Amino acid sequence: MTQKPGLSGLRESFTIGSRSLPSPLWIVGPDVIEDPGFALEIGHTLAETARTRSLSLLYKASYEKANRSRADSFRGPGIEAGLEVLARVREETGLPVTTDVHTDEQARRAAEVVDVIQIPAFLCRQNSLLEAAAAGGRIVNLKKGQFLSPGDVPQRVEVLRSGGAGDVWVTERGVSFGYQRLVNDLRVLPEIQRTGAAAIFDATHSVQTPGGGVGGSSGGERPMIPVLARAAVAAGFDGVFFEVHPEPDRALCDGPNALPLSQLEALLDQLEPLARLVREMPDLPL
Repeated sequence: MTQKPGLSGLRESFTIGSRSLPSPLWIVGPDVIEDPGFALEIGHTLAETARTRSLSLLYKASYEKANRSRADSFRGPGIEAGLEVLARVREETGLPVTTDVHTDEQARRAAEVVDVIQIPAFLCRQNSLLEAAAAGGRIVNLKKGQFLSPGDVPQRVEVLRSGGAGDVWVTERGVSFGYQRLVNDLRVLPEIQRTGAAAIFDATHSVQTPGGGVGGSSGGERPMIPVLARAAVAAGFDGVFFEVHPEPDRALCDGPNALPLSQLEALLDQLEPLARLVREMPDLPL
């Protein structure tokens, strides 16, 4: 597999998208910036975890959640305040940061602050947005839409590559299966990797039950997060995505499908040895 360029700062020692890595890329952080102190506290905790474990860790948080189930759902501080918080997290912790964008202008603004631009799943076919995100030369992480087949992935990657993205990652986060349920088809993994893009598995949004919570909010099957994460690492994904929260049941957004921050280390204790084992295995010539 083609080696991918690394990120700056604390993380110059790793590359993305190669099975030769001793461990995957971990994309971890809160769903949304609830307030600056909250975001920074989680950032410092994750930075310490990354340092003590020598992890390739990318901090994720949204400044705005545009896709909400209800009109009164919390959406975040907005782009101005949110990018200021992400810049502080990046500066104070040394971690690279990522956030999602929803418009062409947001993509241009975010590229001035973040290391990786994330495309939300529902916007993965919005070519003008993909082109704007790629134009800044940043790495772009495309969340694969719940309606997208594995065979549709190469075309999405090509839009980003032809637009000038510094690198392309594709994140699997489940496919709609009837109403209010997502399932994961791991056959998407070779489809992504054949394009040369890094394949990331979103272990938290994959357990979401869209619109299936109280009052029409989204719910989630939190106990399934470790199950799916282990399956993804065993399959050979290049990275794993977790949304975490100190108190998920009090989270302002997507708490039912967030991993409790206190459980992250225990889950990593399971996933890191598994990842090393998988990376030592030769590919079978089927």
